[in-house]
Formats: sequence, structure tokens, C-alpha cells
Amino acid sequence: MKIGELAQRAGVSVRALRYYEEQGLLSPERTPSGQRRYTEDTVEVVRLFQQFYAAGLSSRAIAALLPCVNNGRTTATQRCMLRTERDRLAARVEEMTHTLRRLDQLITAADHRGGRGAQPLVEDCDSTVAS
Repeated sequence: MKIGELAQRAGVSVRALRYYEEQGLLSPERTPSGQRRYTEDTVEVVRLFQQFYAAGLSSRAIAALLPCVNNGRTTATQRCMLRTERDRLAARVEEMTHTLRRLDQLITAADHRGGRGAQPLVEDCDSTVAS
């Protein structure tokens, strides 16, 4: 498939795909005229890159882990990196879960202070944002 189709199907920009190529994350085939061509599997690979980036992994880390994605085999160094990233993400999830619970407590307390007829805090926010 062409770069525009891949971008659309993977939910990224063409610019992002070119960046991935510059970083050595993608290596598309080229037609004789130089157009990039991607396989069907590339859609899921690009989505995985997006997940890794959203989780805070750098291009360098993703490039180092790419062989794991491509062939399912890992070196001791890659396994160590995978565990380190997993532990970092688990700590972030724990921190975010704690924050979510705290926000829930604040919302509940605010709703109770507002009295029985008070609108829930979420609706208050929606009307505030709209004005």
C-alpha cells in the first residue's frame, strides 16, 4: 500500500511515517520510481509504535526493541530493557490509579456538599466549558 493509505489506516500522519523511516523504524520497499510501498502488517506495527510513544518510549528504545517485534526473539539486553520499561509503566499506572481515586473522592465530596438537588460535578464542568 502507498504511504497515504498506511497513514489513514494506522491513524497517523504521513509526516509521522516519514519520521519513523528516518529513525530506522520502518523500511518500506520502493518502486522503480521511488514511491514507498508498505505491507499489510505495517499497519499494526505503526499502531504499536504509537502505543510505545504514548507510553513514553523513545525512538531509540523502540528501535532497540524492534527485533523483538519482528521475530519474537530477544537478547538478554532487550529483555532487561523490556522489564525496565514495563516496571516504569507499572509505576505510572499505579500513580495514575491513585490520582483517579483521589479525583473520584473529590467529585463525591463536591456532589455531597452541593446538596440533594445539586447537579453532578461533571455536568457543572460541561456547562462551564461551554460558556
